[in-house]
Parts: sequence; structure tokens; C-alpha cells
Amino acid sequence: MNLLTRTHQEYLEALFEGDRSKCRGLLRQAREGGIPAADLLLEVIWPAIDNVALLFSEDRIDFATEHIATRINRTLADQLQPHLPMAEPTGQKLIVTCSDAQTHELGAQIIADLFEADGWEVRFVGSSVPMDELVQLVGRTQPHLLIYYGTEPGGIPEVRRTLQMLHRIGASPHTAVLAAGGVFNRAEGLWIEVGADDFAPDARSALAKARQGITIREHFVPVEGQPKRRRRRKTLLNTADNSASAEVSALPTTKSF
Repeated sequence: MNLLTRTHQEYLEALFEGDRSKCRGLLRQAREGGIPAADLLLEVIWPAIDNVALLFSEDRIDFATEHIATRINRTLADQLQPHLPMAEPTGQKLIVTCSDAQTHELGAQIIADLFEADGWEVRFVGSSVPMDELVQLVGRTQPHLLIYYGTEPGGIPEVRRTLQMLHRIGASPHTAVLAAGGVFNRAEGLWIEVGADDFAPDARSALAKARQGITIREHFVPVEGQPKRRRRRKTLLNTADNSASAEVSALPTTKSF
């Protein structure tokens, strides 16, 4: 069993015991053993977030256990972030928003951290941002990419209305929209129905797709009560170095913490 796999298994055991110190120590030992911070976020913290969410949804852990585990994950994700090696700025801009569930906000935060390390200028707005304010922010900053992460079924109408407004008024016609996580992982094709341009199940896939380039699709936007086809120019979102095949794990390592 390699160090990363062993760290993942032992971390989960300590996490559900609520042992903050042991969880922190395991990540420190893994860093000292040469595992990059990005890999620990993607291969230890991220699966732990998913595991907590699954067990809680199946009533296999109680509220207290879920809350403690989520806060441990958040604390240690925050501590790993400064150890992500920073790439040169690409000139690309990103806005990340998410549902108000604690696990989804943490997942969105990790996505924001990884994109920032990859050279993006990131605005992480989190959850509960009013639709009109999010549209204004997109129009004001003109990001290359907008990521909706962790949306649940009850939030789909709001996502749909927001994207329809963005498309209808042309707030930022060159902004690609990526749907990720949450109900989009469970309902195939839902990302198309709400008006996104692409889908990613997790942080690694989101970054890989952004590096490769996301084509902005044509969207049908209701105008004045009539289904009217409104053409948006197809553009390709690319990073400055066009590193389509790059992986998050390829980021150089930094000193241990």
C-alpha cells in the first residue's frame, strides 16, 4: 500500500473519530513523505468530504459526527492551501458559487484554491448570493469561467433563472459556465437543461476541462414569453500556456508544514 492510499484510509478513520490532531498529523507526515498538497486535497480531503456527505444522507452518522468531520476537513484544507505551488498568472478570471450546504461550500473552496494555484484570478462568492447581484458581478468582472458547484434539486430553478438572465441580457457573452457536483452528478444531462456549457464531476475534472478549453454552446432563451433562439458566439476558453493535458498532480511540491 503506497503512502497516499494509507493516508486516505487512516485519515477517514481518524476523521470519524473526531480526532483533529491525528488527522493533521497524517497530512503532515504525508507532506514530509513527498506527497504534494494538491494530491492531499484531491485524494484525501475530497473523498472524505464525499464520504461524510454520503453517510450523513443515509443516516449512518449523526449531526454531531457530520459537523465535526466537516469542520476538520475545512480546517485542514485551509492549512494545505498555502502549500499549493503557485503558477504564473494566466490572465484568466473565474467566479465560483455554490449551494449553502457546508460540504458543498468546502468543495467549492477547494476548487477555487486549485484554480488560483493554477494561475487564475479567482473570486469565490460562496453561497446565498442573490441572482441579480451574481449577474452584476459577472457583468462587472467579465470572467472567462463561472462555476456552479454542489447545486441540490431545490436550487436548480434559481440556477436556471440566473443563467437565462445572463444569456438574455448578454452580461458577459464570452463567459463559459461549468456545472459541477451536487445534483449534476446524479442527473445526467441536467447541466444542459439549465443552460451551462459543460459539466465536471469533481475538482480535478473541472480544472482539466478549463485547461483544455470549454466551448460556449448556443442557448435557447425565452424572450417576452416566446421560445426564441438567441445565438451566442462560440468561443474557446484556453489558458495562456494551452496545457490541455496537464494534471493537478503535476504541480511542483513545496516545503512541508
